[in-house]
Formats: sequence, structure tokens, C-alpha cells
Amino acid sequence: MSMGQVSRIWRESEHRYRLTGRRCGNCGRTYFPPRDVCPVCHRESIGKMEPLELSGDGEIVSFTVVHEAPPAFQRQKPYILAVIRLDEGPCLTGQIVDCDPGDVQIGSRVRSVFRRISQEGESGIIHYGYKFTLM
Repeated sequence: MSMGQVSRIWRESEHRYRLTGRRCGNCGRTYFPPRDVCPVCHRESIGKMEPLELSGDGEIVSFTVVHEAPPAFQRQKPYILAVIRLDEGPCLTGQIVDCDPGDVQIGSRVRSVFRRISQEGESGIIHYGYKFTLM
């Protein structure tokens, strides 16, 4: 792992593991992943982007069932990927777990959970992050 990768892991860990976003103190819009400047307010938002811990609760806007997976996800297939609009406003992509694909519908309510994402080899680093379960 290069020094650039280590730095990136440390920079991303807060919003990756805690669903921390930012809210514009000027217009009130919420962003995930966090932004330093609001793309709507531009200069008026500089210094006004407030950290915000997101609830992790939201609604499925769209989803797909993946039947042909890359090698790292072969054991999980079929698996469900969804676009989720969090209650605070931002949309993000996440895997839906602990249910059958037939149980998922557009409009279903979901909640984030902390799970293993992948592992580098048999004795490698385990990567964790958010996934979602039906409420």
C-alpha cells in the first residue's frame, strides 16, 4: 500500500464509517460525502459548511439485483444494490443485505448497518463500511 493510499484511507474514514456529511449554513442543503463548498451557494458557503452526522435511515429510490459479479463478490451473488435517499436529503449507493431480492421495492424504508465490505486475501486487511437493511 502506497503512502497516498494510507492518507486517503484516513481522510475518508470518518464519513465512511459514521455517515458524516456536511450541511450548508447558507442554504441548508446536506451533502454526502462531505463537501467543503456548497455547489449551489459557492462563495457564500465558504466557512459555513457544518459537519452533520446522518441518521442512516432512508428510502430506496432505485435498485438492481446483480447476478454477474466481479471476483471479489462472487460469494455474495445475487446481491442488491440500491440508490437510497437519506432522510436528510442526500442520495447514495449501497448494498441491501439480510433479505431476499423479492422483498425489495422502490419506496422501501432502509437503515444503515456497519458490515464487512471486502478482505484482501486470506490474511489481508478487512475493509468495513455501511450497507443497508430493510426496516
